[in-house]
Amino acid sequence: MLCSLLTKRILHHSKFASALRVITAKMSQNASRLVETETIGNVFLISINRPEKRNAVNQETAVQLYEAIEKFEASEDLRAAVLYGKGGNFCAGYDLSELSSAQGAGGSIPEADLLPKGRGPMGPSRKMISKPVIAAVSGYAVAGGLELACMCDLRVVEQSAIFGVFCRRFGVPLIDGGTVRLPQMIGLSRALDMILTGRPVTAAEALQMGLANRVVPVGAALGEATKLAQTISNFPQECLLRDRQSAFNSCFDAASLEEAFKFEYNNGLAVIAKESVAGAKRFVAGEGHKGSFSQDSPSSKL
Repeated sequence: MLCSLLTKRILHHSKFASALRVITAKMSQNASRLVETETIGNVFLISINRPEKRNAVNQETAVQLYEAIEKFEASEDLRAAVLYGKGGNFCAGYDLSELSSAQGAGGSIPEADLLPKGRGPMGPSRKMISKPVIAAVSGYAVAGGLELACMCDLRVVEQSAIFGVFCRRFGVPLIDGGTVRLPQMIGLSRALDMILTGRPVTAAEALQMGLANRVVPVGAALGEATKLAQTISNFPQECLLRDRQSAFNSCFDAASLEEAFKFEYNNGLAVIAKESVAGAKRFVAGEGHKGSFSQDSPSSKL
């Protein structure tokens, strides 16, 4: 009888342990899918996968976003990336349910000097990404989600999308580049209108102020952003990346107009022998006449 009882207990604990392993594996699997990636040719798709939270970012999601961008930058084959949110929303900002449980000054968010270079609470938000990233914006792109959209080079926005500094209502500051990038993108006056009021900004107004680059029908942002990324990836890359670098330098690093001109000249000079001469020969041979762009209709599986 004692042996029988022991056997039952062992079986019970064995089943419990087995169930616990299954639950743990499922939790781990779910955590690993907070950010998903996919490659289409030279384009790297990065998606935030917390639709039940309108893709609000918690610490684990931030880590995975940062790692996805690091993977993109490390690959010589990947030339452009598309960042989007699953389930109809781009990103609703930082997960306030996680923030609400933080203890003490600064809560669970470390000071900037303690973060890896380029890391912010939203992930890669304080990073100068070395290659183009396009945001495919649907639904809400607010608070930290607005900051992630501003981190990207271009924003393809669905007609029903909403931007805004919604965190204004709750005393949560912009610490993922919002106060740095937004004024450079749309001007100080318009940026302050968004930052001080926290009001919602529609896709139409975002396009008018320069926050959106393209406005597309609902459901079309990811496909159009991917096509745009493929177009960009088809151009001579060193020239494109150096011109991009010069543009960022003039906005954020150059101390004067003269310094910006000097950087642009020296930065672009090395490209002439590598890509420009060959490109000029293609033009003389008849390619690209009358402003034609063979990259305008790249293939896409989306």
